[in-house]
Amino acid sequence: MKSPLKIVLVGMPGSGKSTFGRQIAKQLNFQFIDLDLLIEKETQKKIRDIFVSQGEGKFRELETLYLEKTLEGNEGFVLSTGGGTPCFNDNMEIINRRGVSVYLDVSLDEINRRLMKDQTGKRPMFAGLDEGEIILKLKNLLLQRESFYLKSKIILSGEDISTEHLMSALMGFFRN
Repeated sequence: MKSPLKIVLVGMPGSGKSTFGRQIAKQLNFQFIDLDLLIEKETQKKIRDIFVSQGEGKFRELETLYLEKTLEGNEGFVLSTGGGTPCFNDNMEIINRRGVSVYLDVSLDEINRRLMKDQTGKRPMFAGLDEGEIILKLKNLLLQRESFYLKSKIILSGEDISTEHLMSALMGFFRN
């Protein structure tokens, strides 16, 4: 029996994982899961509160725990991960072993534009930073994280980030 298709979106903060994930899930008639929202629901704590009260290490443990639990399920779904998820605790290997990883490779200029428009405290990592500081932080994050993102089974960049391009790339996984 074929295992269900589990699409796992990875990429930088602001790359559109949640927005794109909802579109893909709707098109495939799959459940959409946002890993950060799942962690908040299960722990009954905001991510930023976990960081402040228990530290990043504890958050990364919880992230891996809920990532593994989600990927163990028997249903197909689209999962949006946090920007750092693939970079800790062998999470990228876990994702690739149990799902189809998709890297949304969005330019830093576009991410910066989105973050500047969306600067309402939803992203504590960038709160209080000016545009130059955000760009610098994004460059440093990409430098640390891109090697993990590039292990994805599918990479969508620029104009290729569309439901049509992803569906076309996924056809190979339906045939296997």
